[in-house]
Amino acid sequence: MNPKMNWASLVNDKRFGLEDYHDPKKNHTRTDFRRDYDRLVFSSPFRRLQNKTQVFPLPGSIFVHNRLTHSMEVACVGKSMADNIAVALTIKHGAAGEPTEHFSHLGDIVAAACLAHDLGNPPFGHSGEKAIGTFFSEGEGLRLKPMFTPGQWSDLVNFEGNANAFRLLTHQFNGRRKGGFAMTYSTLASIVKYPYESVLSTKGKFGFFTTERDDFEKVARELGMLRLSAEGEPLRYARHPLVYIVEAADDICYEVMDIEDAHKLKILSTAEVSELLLGFFDSGRRAHMEKVMAGVEDPNEKIAYLRSCVVGALVEQCAQAFIENEDAILSGTFEGSLLKHIRALERDGYSRCSELSVRKIYRSAEVVDIELAGNRIITFLLERLVGAVLEPELNYSRLLLAKFPEQYDVQADTQFGKVQAVLDHVSAMTDVYALDLYRKLNGMSLPAV
Repeated sequence: MNPKMNWASLVNDKRFGLEDYHDPKKNHTRTDFRRDYDRLVFSSPFRRLQNKTQVFPLPGSIFVHNRLTHSMEVACVGKSMADNIAVALTIKHGAAGEPTEHFSHLGDIVAAACLAHDLGNPPFGHSGEKAIGTFFSEGEGLRLKPMFTPGQWSDLVNFEGNANAFRLLTHQFNGRRKGGFAMTYSTLASIVKYPYESVLSTKGKFGFFTTERDDFEKVARELGMLRLSAEGEPLRYARHPLVYIVEAADDICYEVMDIEDAHKLKILSTAEVSELLLGFFDSGRRAHMEKVMAGVEDPNEKIAYLRSCVVGALVEQCAQAFIENEDAILSGTFEGSLLKHIRALERDGYSRCSELSVRKIYRSAEVVDIELAGNRIITFLLERLVGAVLEPELNYSRLLLAKFPEQYDVQADTQFGKVQAVLDHVSAMTDVYALDLYRKLNGMSLPAV
C-alpha cells in the first residue's frame, strides 16, 4: 500500500523564517492564510505585476490582461474551486469520523498561492524566461559555464519563473527580514508546480534553485509531503495537493482569457469565439445560452457571458476530478493535470481552445513582436549587468553597480551569488523599467540637463 500525505499535516500555518514565534493555539478572526493573501496584495512585487506582459503587449486604447489582472482572476477561480472541494472533503472525511477543521482553510491557501504564482516571472511574458535561459545556453553567458557547478549551471540555462517565485518569497535579501515574505508553509508549498531540482527538469521546468534547495526540503518535511528520490539523489517530491488546484485555475484563466483578449484585439472574430466557447456545452445548455446572447448587442459582452459560463463549467469539473482522485493525489500517484481528468465534453472544448491559441494567438504578429523586443532588451541588460558584477573594478561597472537596488547582493561571496543578484534585479523589472534602462544604457534616452 502506497504511503499517503495527511491533510492535518498539509494544512500548516507555521511561518517560514518565523518558526520560533509560531503559536498554533492563537485565535484570530483573520487566519494566517488570509494574512498571506493580504500581505501579497500590499507588496511591491505584486504591484509591479500590473506593468508586466501576460501575452499581448501592454494596452494602448484596448485594455488586455497583464500579470496583475491575470493573478487576481486566477485567485478568484482558484478560491472558488478550492471552496467547492473543501465542502465535499468535509462531508467525505466527516462521515468517516475524521477531523475536518483544516478543510475550511483550503480556499484562503489557494487564493494566496494563486496571487503569488507569477511573482517570479521576468518582464515580457514567457519570452523573458526564455531570454534569460538562452543568454547562458546560447549567448554571451555561455563563456561563464566553467565558473559554476552542474546544478548551478542547470539553474541558469533553465531559468524558471516558478522557481524564482519561491526564491522571492523565501530569500532574505539585503536589509530584509529573515524568511523573506514569511509566508505560511502551506502557501509556499502550494505554488511549487514542479517540486524537484533543475537537474531533473523536463522542458526547463523545475521548482527551486540550488540556493533554495534546503528551504524547500524544510517546508516539504514539515508538511509531510512525499519524497520520491532516495537520499543522496537530486531532490524530488510529490506535489502538495493544492498545487493541482492552483495549476488548474491558472490554466483555465490564461486559456479562456487569452481568447477573450484576442477577440477584443480583433485577432479572432465574434462568430469564431462564440462557436468555440459554446462547444463546451451540450445541446440543451447551448440553446439556452444562445437565447441569452440574442438579447445582447455588444459583441464583447456576448463573449464575456460565454467566458463566465465556460470558467464556471471548468471549475465544477476540475473540483469533481480532484475529489474523485483524492487518494491518488495524496499518495503521489496522480498523473497529469486536473484538466486532463475532466469529462470529455469540457476536455475536448479546452483542447480546441489550446489548439486555436497556438495557431492564431501565440504566433500572431503582436505576440511575436513583443517576444523579439523582450529578448533583445533582456539579453542586452544581462550582458551589461552580469559583466558589471563579475568585473566590478572597471569604471563602467562601478557606474552600473551604483544603479542596483541595495537589496540585491552584488558583492556576494560567490560568482553564482553575484549572477543571481543580477537575475533577481532583472526578473523584478517591469516591462517599462526594462525598456527605459535599455534605452539609457544605449544612449537613446538621456536625463534632462
